[in-house]
Amino acid sequence: MRALRIILIVVVILGGLFVIADRVAVGFAENKAADRIKSTEGLASTPDVSIKGFPFLTQVAGGELDDVKIGIKDYEASTGGTNAATSTIRIDDLNAEMHGVVFNGDYSSATANSATGTATIAYAELLKAAKSEPAQVAPGVTARVIGLSDGGNGKIKVTVTATVLGTKVPQPVSVLSSVSVSGDTVKVHADSLPKLGVELAEGRIRAITDFQQKIDKLPGGIQLDKVEAAKEGVDISVRGSNVKLVG
Repeated sequence: MRALRIILIVVVILGGLFVIADRVAVGFAENKAADRIKSTEGLASTPDVSIKGFPFLTQVAGGELDDVKIGIKDYEASTGGTNAATSTIRIDDLNAEMHGVVFNGDYSSATANSATGTATIAYAELLKAAKSEPAQVAPGVTARVIGLSDGGNGKIKVTVTATVLGTKVPQPVSVLSSVSVSGDTVKVHADSLPKLGVELAEGRIRAITDFQQKIDKLPGGIQLDKVEAAKEGVDISVRGSNVKLVG
């Protein structure tokens, strides 16, 4: 019994040492991966990287990690524009979960078999894509979007103001709009047209109320998937396959 007790104690100690070594190794790997991603993506701050699954060392020996979670705050995505003020759009809290991450022997590159994630674009950022400067919609009539907010039930409330023959319409007018994704572009489309106090062709009004925002070059090549209006902004789902983390 004494010998068995000693063996059990040794096993427990060795198991504890293995767990400690495993956690130290995963912490080191997470920090290195975060630094590499920051450098590869040109980020202003270091992302959060969390490697899931236990034991980590066994995954490393197999050359593939089960799951890696990455969190990036204030990511500047390209819009494809040429104007410095509108060539990027800030994405808040971009979080992605990478599945089946394969890396090479010297860890200089890593690719995920698939990825899913979420992100948020604040209404103030999306407003940059709307006609926030007065635009002529008819002789003597100008209009512009002055605000975006949550309209409830997955809709965006688009607020428009207009000037008719030099006189501002007494109160801004709001309409509920649907938001959708087409490829790499977020589109906002008014469900109904605002009453601006003057008869205008639908196409002229939609030139103000409807707009779109291209979002390009997301980390690792992930793509827009779904979008929905929320309280603070537009919530986006992203996904991808063969997503390159580093290298």
